[in-house]
Amino acid sequence: MTLTMSSERINIFSLTKRINRPLILDGAMGSLLEQKKLIAKDQLWSAAANLTASDKVLKIHRDYIEAGADIITTNTFRTNPNSLRKSAIRNYKNVIKKAVWLAFQARENNRAVLIAGSNPPAEDCYQAERTITNKQLESNHKNHIDCLFESEVDFILNETQSHFDEIEIICNHCNKNKIPFVVSLFFTKKLKLLSGENVDYVINFINDFNPLAIAFNCIDAASLKKLYSKINPDFNWGFYLNCFKDNFSTGKISCVISPKEYLNQVNLFMRKRPSFIGACCGSNPNHIRLIKQMLNGKFRN
Repeated sequence: MTLTMSSERINIFSLTKRINRPLILDGAMGSLLEQKKLIAKDQLWSAAANLTASDKVLKIHRDYIEAGADIITTNTFRTNPNSLRKSAIRNYKNVIKKAVWLAFQARENNRAVLIAGSNPPAEDCYQAERTITNKQLESNHKNHIDCLFESEVDFILNETQSHFDEIEIICNHCNKNKIPFVVSLFFTKKLKLLSGENVDYVINFINDFNPLAIAFNCIDAASLKKLYSKINPDFNWGFYLNCFKDNFSTGKISCVISPKEYLNQVNLFMRKRPSFIGACCGSNPNHIRLIKQMLNGKFRN
């Protein structure tokens, strides 16, 4: 099936000129559900709550909208086919559609709030070695992206991407089928993907496929500052940084960067005019609320 972009779908970053400020992306979903002990212990992780605690997922979406988010992200970080292959759930489409429905319910009739369909890495975010075939990798991303887009999300947020083979598949598929997309990169302190490529090379590669934006997430402020000193973006870009200590081995995520501290980090990057700003693991609606207040002050007409 060839997918086409609806005439009602808009380039989200045309909005930044109209409202004269960066758009505000929401904050963490998975770590909030984890703190509430609402996650699965298998690969389904936070996506289990779409089925077992949908009221809590809905409330988190609504809390972010109330805090000032212009964009909310579907709770689909682990609904991709490869993740569900190792869980008790076999029909990934049903879980995706439930997650997207919850985001639409939270938005209600407010079309000013956009819905980003989260498409994660096929395997674990911080896994350097590939354990599935290229055929499985390609099928995973194409099927997950297509299902999200057919569910009428506004764009696909391919987040925490750190392997070049996946980025190639995503960019080719979205560009070919006119699916509006963002690629958000995770990289090491040496400014490399986990697959070894330099971030600046990957940025140039992605740009050739006309994404809505290129973003950076699940990293700390020091890493973004290091990259920021090397690049002068002439493209739409955004970021959402971690709000917990950079230690992925514990298996637990809790907030250690307060909303006020996070706001100080955000202000480090305003000079290069990001198109959108959010927050990643460990954050909550209070982080987004302070960003909204700051932007209201800076960009008041």
